Amino acid sequence: MTLSPTPAKPVIEWGWAGRALIEPSGDLHVVVEFDGGAVVALLDGLGHGFEAAEAVRAAVPSIEAHAREPVLDLVLQCHTALRKTRGAVMTVASFSSLDSSMTWTGVGNVDGILVRARDAPEARNEAISVRGGVVGFRLPPLRADRLAVSRGDTLVMATDGIHSAFVEGVAIRFSPQELAESILARYAKGTDDAHVLVARYLGASP
Repeated sequence: MTLSPTPAKPVIEWGWAGRALIEPSGDLHVVVEFDGGAVVALLDGLGHGFEAAEAVRAAVPSIEAHAREPVLDLVLQCHTALRKTRGAVMTVASFSSLDSSMTWTGVGNVDGILVRARDAPEARNEAISVRGGVVGFRLPPLRADRLAVSRGDTLVMATDGIHSAFVEGVAIRFSPQELAESILARYAKGTDDAHVLVARYLGASP
C-alpha cells in the first residue's frame, strides 16, 4: 500500500509480494515517500482473517500522518490507533537522503535485514533487533537504531509466514520486485499469511 505520490526525486525503489492463508490477509505493508525520505513498514495482525486485517489497517492513517517523525514516535502513534483492535507486530524503517541514513525499530516477530551493496569489511549486513510485544496491547521499551546507508543497500522485511532462512537468499542483483517475489516463492511456509517488502536505497539525487 502506497500512501503518497512518488516524489520528484525518490530515495528508494521498492517491491512486495504476499499471500493470505485466509482472506483477507492479516499482513500489510505501508510505504510513504516524501521529498528527501521514505518510510517503509510491515505489519502482521495477530491471528488470521478479518480481525487481523482490521488491526493492521487501523495503523495506516497514523503511518501516513506521522511518516516524517522519528520512528519511535510513529510506533507510539500506531499503538494508540490499534488499542481497540487485537493488535499487531510491526517493523518500520525511515530512510533519509539528507544524511544517507536508515533508522529502524521493531516490535514482535517481523524480520528485517539490510544487505549491503558494497563488498567491504566495514559494510557488513545488519539484522534488526526487535523487542517482544504487541502494538496496540503491550509495548516493550522501544529503541531505534540508526545506520549509514549507501546507494544500492537493500532492506528486506518479512512476516513470520516466511522462513527465517530467507536471509540466505537475498540476491541484490535482482530488482526489489523480483527479489520479493523470489523470497515469497522459495520461503513461504504455507501455514500462515506471508508477506515480503523490499526497499533499495537510491541515494541523494544529483
